[in-house]
Amino acid sequence: MAEAPEAAMRGGAAAPPPLGGEIRFVAKNMRLDLRLIAAMIPRGATVLDIGCGDGALLAHLTAAKGADARGIEIDMAEATRAVANGLAVIQGDADHDLAFYPDGAFDYVVLSRTLQAVERPREVLRQMLRIGRHAIVSFPNFGHWWLRWQLLAGGRMPMTPTWNRAWHDTPNIHPCTIRDFFDLCRLEGYAVEEWLAVDDRGLKAPWKRSPWLANLFGEQALFLLRRA
Repeated sequence: MAEAPEAAMRGGAAAPPPLGGEIRFVAKNMRLDLRLIAAMIPRGATVLDIGCGDGALLAHLTAAKGADARGIEIDMAEATRAVANGLAVIQGDADHDLAFYPDGAFDYVVLSRTLQAVERPREVLRQMLRIGRHAIVSFPNFGHWWLRWQLLAGGRMPMTPTWNRAWHDTPNIHPCTIRDFFDLCRLEGYAVEEWLAVDDRGLKAPWKRSPWLANLFGEQALFLLRRA
């Protein structure tokens, strides 16, 4: 269990820019969903990145946007690498350690491609919107047509560049679809401020106003949430 973190407190929540409005300025070597997330976070925001890996998003937000960006990572080797690079990262578990953070400690709490791998996704989302004024969540969409086709035609668990591990070697225990996530937000009473479906090449959906089509053709999804 990680020690109780020292929360970054700063008065007033910064308003988010339009989704994707700054993506052309974001570091090109970051994963697509991280570039989109970085474009959503305004300058000077306080940020907690859950499952931050080696801290690529934290480093960018700190250098490019003057953010007070901190991270939590379950993999000790990744956390150590991030700390060695001068980033404020602790080793910890999203399912258990978020309870140590006080209410409203951050402007934005980020969970990128990790929701499907946590034990209690509903509780993790609740904690995110307790400690953060906004939550940003990205996840691979299990409703994509190619995944459906692989299950239908081959009768085997599907694999894509996003879902790229065999069923017996994957950390994913709660795969969901875009429609599933909308349902969860309605169930929990979360307001969806922005959402977007994209493919791994970064092509945005022409299905912005149709969750049904986005669920069929979007490879991954990005949601900006707040408490209603």
